[in-house]
Parts: sequence; C-alpha cells; structure tokens
Amino acid sequence: MSFPQQIKVPATYMRGGTSKGAFFRLQDLPEACQVPGEARDKLLLRVIGSPDPYEKQIDGLGNATSSTSKTVILAAPTQPDHDVDYLFGQVSIDKPFVDWSGNCGNLTAAVGAFAINGGFVDQERIPENGICTVRIWQANIKKTIVAHVPITNGEVQETGDFELDGVTFPAAEVKIEFMDPADGEGSMFPTGNLVDDLDVPGVGTLKATMINAGIPTIFVNAEDIGYKGSELQGDINSDPKALAMFETIRAHGALKMGLINDIAEAANRQHTPKVAFVAKPVDYVSSSGKQIKASEIDLLVRAMSMGKLHHAMMGTAAVAIATASAIPGTLVNLAAGGGDRTEVTFGHPSGTLRVGAEAKEVNGQWTATKAIMSRSARIIMEGWVRVPQDSF
Repeated sequence: MSFPQQIKVPATYMRGGTSKGAFFRLQDLPEACQVPGEARDKLLLRVIGSPDPYEKQIDGLGNATSSTSKTVILAAPTQPDHDVDYLFGQVSIDKPFVDWSGNCGNLTAAVGAFAINGGFVDQERIPENGICTVRIWQANIKKTIVAHVPITNGEVQETGDFELDGVTFPAAEVKIEFMDPADGEGSMFPTGNLVDDLDVPGVGTLKATMINAGIPTIFVNAEDIGYKGSELQGDINSDPKALAMFETIRAHGALKMGLINDIAEAANRQHTPKVAFVAKPVDYVSSSGKQIKASEIDLLVRAMSMGKLHHAMMGTAAVAIATASAIPGTLVNLAAGGGDRTEVTFGHPSGTLRVGAEAKEVNGQWTATKAIMSRSARIIMEGWVRVPQDSF
C-alpha cells in the first residue's frame, strides 16, 4: 500500500501582539489554494493541526488556543494607495472549519513586517533608518490599517524595549492605526442604540452595548452575570456552565446585531461576534503575578474568544473597547467613568493596555475615524511547513 508524500509550502511563523500564526504569500500557496474555497481551508486546517478531537493540535503549528490557531495570507494590493492585502483565517481547534468573518488585530502588528520582508513594499519607501509606513487593506472587513514599522540598517527592527502585557519578552514597538474601524457596511451600532436590553434564555435580560468597531462585539456588565471583572482564565474556562452561558449570550447578540438569521448559525461563526464584560476598576493580580492597581486603569474588561476567556485582549476587541469608551453612554464608557475621552487604559487578565480612538456624532449617527494602539511583532521561524499532499 502506498502513502502520499509530504509537500513543502513556504511559510513564516510569527508572533503579532499576543497572538501567533502561520503567514503565507498568496503566490506561494499550492495553485488550488490560491483561491478561496475548500482546498484552501483544508490546507490551513492541516497546517495548524485541526480538527483535533483531543484539542491539542499536536500534529500542526497550532498551540490549542484561539490566540495561536491562526493563519494569514498576504497578496498584492487590490486597492489603490495600499501596499498589501491582508486576509485572516481563524482556524477552529476541534472542528473542520476556518472562520473568515473578521480580522485579527494582534496579528496586524506582524503584517507590516511580513509585507516588507515579503517584497510587497516598494524598496524606495523603506528608509535606511527610521519608520516605514505600510498601508494594509484588511480584506476580511474591507478596511484600511496603517502600520508604522521601525527600520534599522534597511531591515525590520524586531528587538527593543517595548513591553506588552501578555508577551514574555520585550520587542520593538509597532504603532497601528485602524482607519474608519466600524466593521462592515451598516451602522456602528446595528440596533441603533448605545445600550440595548438583550433577552438571553436561561440568563435573563441583560443591558448590552453591541458595536461594530474593529470586530463585532457584545459588551455586558460583569455584575449582571455574576462576575467582578477581575477574573482570570481559570475562573471561566474551567466552568462549563459559564462557557455555555457566554455562548448563549453571543448567539442571541449575533442575532440581534443582524450577523446571523437563525440562532443555529452561530455555531458556524465562531470568530465573530465577541462577548466581553466590563466593570469599574479594582485592584487585582494578573496571570503573571503582577499587581494591577485600580488607580492605574480606567476600567476592567474580560473578553471571550472562540469559546474561551482570552488570556489578554484581542487587538480587534481593543479597538471596540477604545471606540465604545469614546462614546458617552455606552456600557464601556460608563464603566470607565463616563464623559468624553480619546483614550482608555483597561485591565485584562495579563495586565493593562492603553488604546485611543476618535469618534464623532454626525446626523444622529456615531462614526469612528480611527483607533490607535501599540503592539510588537517578531519572526519566530521561517522556511517551509510540510503537509501530506492529499491534505487538500
């Protein structure tokens, strides 16, 4: 009996923010995978090691968390005045499914560097020393993102002294601007309200701010669901009833936001929307043992990603937090003390993060012009990833 050989696909394994993922240039993928569809999804699933009923992804590059079960494809720009198209695929750990419905804000920090190294940025625009501005077209949500990548001696500078809670080692700072960050076509507040009453079977009626900014996100008050806002992963992820509750909130919020037409569709849209809970500041100890003082932050935020509490904060959810905090009357704004603000510092399980946003009301509709944050990125490994040739 003969068995298929393995093939080699050029790939780069990168950390971006508090996430990791496999990065590809579109032209380097097998021909059948250069277009959207089943072949591409099967290839990426095999690369990451999914679906894995053991939920460990031992036979792939994934590390069995939503933060590390990620893939990125970069291609020549389809939009004028952009350097590269960025397509993100969130790979399910235990199901044969790749979710293309949203962006990854953390991996965005690595896209600029990969675009420079991958030949997508005109060499004349890369300074010998300084900052290279990379204009990225986020193909999932059709938005512009601008990455400011440090350059030393003509090459991307990856090492530095910028510290990011949730990442063990310091690195070079990459500033990211999410332009017009409202996600998708319609209103930033799809229900037309800054705060809604969200009826959730088995849970009750919750106050909720549902926003499309960075990524569709449902914010609820921590105290309304029995939490303080200072919880760590073990407090949530070891509780099956809590996880089921959050998934029910997510599904019914998705329906109210118009993202799905039937509750059953939520199971096939795992990446979006996100669910987060907010609270006023209190002292707590982060997952690394770092003492976080209430005086150091404006509010507490905990967010769910792919069915589990995130170990830090998704970059796209941070955009949603910043945008919602800038709009008086949202649950995020109220938890941060209310009023007008252009930036917010929030506490998450791994520490703190400061993000900025600019929002304005025009003809009764709120719009966001941009959200800003700093992340870091680093190449971990580059070369080829191998997969059996019958994988796709």
